[in-house]
Amino acid sequence: MTTSAARGRWGPTLVVAIGAAVLLAAAGLFFSRPDIAAVGLPLAIWSALVAGGDLRGSDAVVSLSALPGEDGQIATEIRAEGEADAVQLVVRLSQRRSRRLIIPASGEAVIARSRVLHSGPVNAVQASARGFSGDGAVLSAASEHVISARSIAPSRRRLDAVPVPRRLTGLHGAHEGRRPGQGGDFRDIHPFAPGDELRRVDWRATARLARRPGELLVRRTNTLSEASVVIAVDTAEDLGAAVASWGSGDFERSGVTSLDRARQAARSIATTAIGVGDRVALHVLVYGGRSVRSGGGARHLARLETAIAAVGQADEDSRFRRTPQVPHGSVIFVLSTFFEGAAAETALMWRASGHRVVAVDVLPDLDRSRLTKSQLIALRVVLAERENVFSDLRGAGVDVLVWSEAVEADMRATLRTRR
Repeated sequence: MTTSAARGRWGPTLVVAIGAAVLLAAAGLFFSRPDIAAVGLPLAIWSALVAGGDLRGSDAVVSLSALPGEDGQIATEIRAEGEADAVQLVVRLSQRRSRRLIIPASGEAVIARSRVLHSGPVNAVQASARGFSGDGAVLSAASEHVISARSIAPSRRRLDAVPVPRRLTGLHGAHEGRRPGQGGDFRDIHPFAPGDELRRVDWRATARLARRPGELLVRRTNTLSEASVVIAVDTAEDLGAAVASWGSGDFERSGVTSLDRARQAARSIATTAIGVGDRVALHVLVYGGRSVRSGGGARHLARLETAIAAVGQADEDSRFRRTPQVPHGSVIFVLSTFFEGAAAETALMWRASGHRVVAVDVLPDLDRSRLTKSQLIALRVVLAERENVFSDLRGAGVDVLVWSEAVEADMRATLRTRR
């Protein structure tokens, strides 16, 4: 991405030179001292030559390009070019701190590195430049800010398996279905019928159980089916572990945030489900939020991971108007803090439609330090209201999980039930 600066202007050096020349000329005339006026003559000549020149020669062009960084770092290459003598760069790293530096206008590369504090979309570098010539006599106006936006992929946690719907309707996969087919466990012994394969004939059962000559009995098994998995991410809030940072926008001191956990949970669930042959869809629960249709395979997983890394906090108008369409008989993971009622209402609506719903609480472990007494009371109230929401969800048959260090054990416990 590139941009160029506007037409140049006088710099402070030129302004001071002109002012000094005028002041010395006035003093020489007032005191009848031509020697004082002569001292300002070189300044006047130099100022006239510079001011009469083409100020556009100070324009600068800034370009940013992403580089592969080390673990936990973002690297960006910054180049500034122009016809000026030098360029002043103003660089802001990850929306946190600014740096000013003077570099040659020959296009030399400057590498900016910053630490990765959170996953998701981030403005890695924001840069602007102005060229200057004549020892600062001529300056260009500051260029428009050039932004290098990046999407940081979340880490991934290993899950043994994810819950599946009560009824599996797929035709292939790794889960034990309830329809007769191939690949699964023993189902029953059934008389041979058109369409059955001869290799399925159970000769021992035929010899023991056949009631008339020529009757054959076949050994039937259950089919293996894939599950339809839907991941719904609520982006209405992005709350950090430090409660004192809520609403401040200070994500440098907030600690792990709820969307950090939501992105990690979404990627972990998608990776585990696709790894066993399931089909996965993604929906961002916000008006106009991105959706990825249901699919499977390595390419689809790459699309999901790209979409998950780009999930950011919603704007002020965050309540979604329409419940996303999901395949029939799906297991739906709703990732939210459940402070807002929209996510819980949608989960209850999906549950009432016959889907299996798993509510995943992504609120991080809270740090209550630096809170006043009134703030602690308010926090207890909203947490109590949240517990009431979870009680309503459990009463409706929704599984509730907390995304924490013990999520693998909780997931295994959920696998034992089919709702």
